[in-house]
Amino acid sequence: MATTPVKPSLDSVTTIRDDGSRRFIHPATVSGRFTRARTLVGLLIMAVYVLLPWIPINGHPAVFLDVAQRHFHLFGLTFVTQDLWLGFFIITGVGFSLFYITALLGRIWCGWGCPQTVFLDIVRFIERRLEGDVPQRRRLDDMPWNPEKTLKRGTKLVLIGLFAFLIAHVFLSYFVSLPKLYQMMRHSPRENWAAFVFVFGMTAALWFDFTWFREQFCIIMCPYGRIQSALTDDNTMIIGYDEKRGEPRGKKGTVGAGDCIDCRRCVQVCPTGIDIRQGLQLECIGCAACVDACDAVMEKIERPRGLVRYDSMNGLERKPKKIIRPRVIAYTFLLLLGASVMTWAFSTFKPVTITLVRMQGSPYFLEGDEVRNQFFIRVLNKRNEPATFRLEVPDAPHGLTVSGTESAIVVDALGEKLSPVVFTYPRSKMGAGHGEFPLRIRVISADGKISLEKTATFLGPGHGM
Repeated sequence: MATTPVKPSLDSVTTIRDDGSRRFIHPATVSGRFTRARTLVGLLIMAVYVLLPWIPINGHPAVFLDVAQRHFHLFGLTFVTQDLWLGFFIITGVGFSLFYITALLGRIWCGWGCPQTVFLDIVRFIERRLEGDVPQRRRLDDMPWNPEKTLKRGTKLVLIGLFAFLIAHVFLSYFVSLPKLYQMMRHSPRENWAAFVFVFGMTAALWFDFTWFREQFCIIMCPYGRIQSALTDDNTMIIGYDEKRGEPRGKKGTVGAGDCIDCRRCVQVCPTGIDIRQGLQLECIGCAACVDACDAVMEKIERPRGLVRYDSMNGLERKPKKIIRPRVIAYTFLLLLGASVMTWAFSTFKPVTITLVRMQGSPYFLEGDEVRNQFFIRVLNKRNEPATFRLEVPDAPHGLTVSGTESAIVVDALGEKLSPVVFTYPRSKMGAGHGEFPLRIRVISADGKISLEKTATFLGPGHGM
């Protein structure tokens, strides 16, 4: 089947034929200020993705989600299972920040920061190096299978598979650490079958995405593209075509023609196959390839750049543009409110937690004139080094004795220690009908930097009277 280019339409998706079969897009090579900037941003994102497991902070990788041990290390902070509620603020904060940016800058995330876009840019670079630019790739599509086509297509599929394999291994290292990953790779897959299946399953999914699904993920599966219309308005910055300046289209020198010479260069470079001149569309990911392509054509025909540009719908229509508007004010208020709540939530995070639980059995014991209460104190150390703590009972009533636990509680790195604590108090000092009083128990680190308190109730005869 010939792979001749088609004219995009607002009535159908360019990548789907009338019979429902897939039409592959071969975006042409483009260069320009935005393409160069996007390349630098993409390389930075890839570098961050690959290097984070290599950067040690406080003895662990910068990002290490140790699911097996239920320890989660994020840029020097260590969280345990009990701290997972803080993840709600991280996830919702990132999501709402994306909505806020969209209201101002449109789909800049899709075109500049989304991993799907960054990965596909690398995949397309591999394709162009092996198969050439658009005419050569279309010729290869129409060519019958022969040694040349088999070699080029086979090499491409292998290189893309290796790229997907690398991404999958880096992703696994976020959960098992690089030393453990290297150890796994040196042993039989049967010894680490779960990790083996995960890596090859993810590799297969990525390989399918890079070789076949590609831009269909953005058009069909990604929910962000679907909800952008609810997040933007006529003042949101988008990539658009200046119809007032460009129409009517005509070749250079045509009397009465606008600046658009209908060269279709903006269509040829679009990774989703749309014609930006037809207006803002669901498939547009805001990559600015059409901006660079059109600017290059305008320079060649000695006309001003910006026929296709970053602007708002109001700006393209020559209407007043507003940055501060009710939507932005509301989003700003909600963003600040969420940031304040998140700051408060993380301010409650402690590198050590303690719990105090009364031992099972009788709430108290009588031995002559002594009343005994028995507790377990549990100290959880979230730091990456052993820690030593001491127990104090400030404002303890005269006659109260503490026993049952060591003078120093030593807890291993990322470990916990469960110790018995026994409080004894003379019965004669409790008073008739006053069978309880509060106890304030404090756990202090050896360096004095950490101090945590728990309150318990000392029970004795007369309790509940």
